[in-house]
Amino acid sequence: MADKGKMDQAKGKAKEAAGKITGSDRLKAEGKTDQAKGKAKEALSETEERARGIQDSLRDKRDRT
Repeated sequence: MADKGKMDQAKGKAKEAAGKITGSDRLKAEGKTDQAKGKAKEALSETEERARGIQDSLRDKRDRT
């Protein structure tokens, strides 16, 4: 999902730039929204990875006892 987040951020940057060039407030706003969604997806993905790591670590400790 992190890759999808990066893609959303890139798409958002492109939309925002297009909005600035054309003077479209709507495109600028959509671009900022896409960037925020992309950052949120990345954060979620990182949190899921950390949770899996903690879960694996706890499982290993449990199995050793």
